[in-house]
Amino acid sequence: MAEIINLRTARKAKARTAKEVAAEANRLKFGRTKGEKLKDATEKARAEKHIDGHKRDN
Repeated sequence: MAEIINLRTARKAKARTAKEVAAEANRLKFGRTKGEKLKDATEKARAEKHIDGHKRDN
């Protein structure tokens, strides 16, 4: 015979795992320190300045 399961409990467990996956994605996307954000901004500004310095004037 098949194992009897409570559908309400299974549905809630599935929702919990979906929320955990979304939380992990958000931690990777938004969970950076101020130093990391500042470093990325500095590198981006340096790259833009480097490219702008190599542009020709018409």
